[in-house]
Amino acid sequence: MQAANRDKLIVALDFPAYDDARHLVDTLGDTVSFYKVGLELLFHDGLALASELKNDGKRVFLDMKFLDIANTVEKAVAAVAGLGFDFLTIHGTDTKTMAAAVKGRGNAPLKLLAVTVLTSLDQTDLADQGIAMTPQDLVLKRARLALDAGIDGVIASGQEAAAIRAATAPNFLIVTPGIRMPGGEAGDQKRITTPDEALRAGANHIVVGRPITAASNPKSAAESVLQRIALA
Repeated sequence: MQAANRDKLIVALDFPAYDDARHLVDTLGDTVSFYKVGLELLFHDGLALASELKNDGKRVFLDMKFLDIANTVEKAVAAVAGLGFDFLTIHGTDTKTMAAAVKGRGNAPLKLLAVTVLTSLDQTDLADQGIAMTPQDLVLKRARLALDAGIDGVIASGQEAAAIRAATAPNFLIVTPGIRMPGGEAGDQKRITTPDEALRAGANHIVVGRPITAASNPKSAAESVLQRIALA
């Protein structure tokens, strides 16, 4: 598998313990080059594992979803920027938060990604929040805010990727979770796509968790995803 295609796959290490995540990384070996470390693993030596992955030549995406007052976001992002990781998420709800993240990042090579609308949410969930917009309209609004604020890209469903690509810029990153293989169970995800659908729509990277991490043969499952990526 070409390195460029392998780099498009980000495997989500959504585990409650370091040992489980480390075992999966060792099982996948050279098949996977990019990993996401999120809140679940963070409090179980997730940062230590992230540093190990970087030392092993892997790319690392810290999924922290920062959202707080501007001063706190700025300082938190500055702290992460000094750790040498590749991607970091913040919530893309408003310009003030995103501008603070950009200021905190400074000249570090860390890429900032704004979370638009979680792929587990649909129109009913937005209504619960008092939001009358459709998921796609809200995603596009937040993507434009992110671009104007100097953010490097967004986290968004593959269902919205084509519209984001048309509304932003060629170098604006689109990272897509909610990925399922054809015929796979959606689970708690609402706005899902297959790997090749997301990439054809304009996504740069796809984030895959349970279809790989919960598979009886994770390495084979990862190879199947990479085959779909090659098709795109």
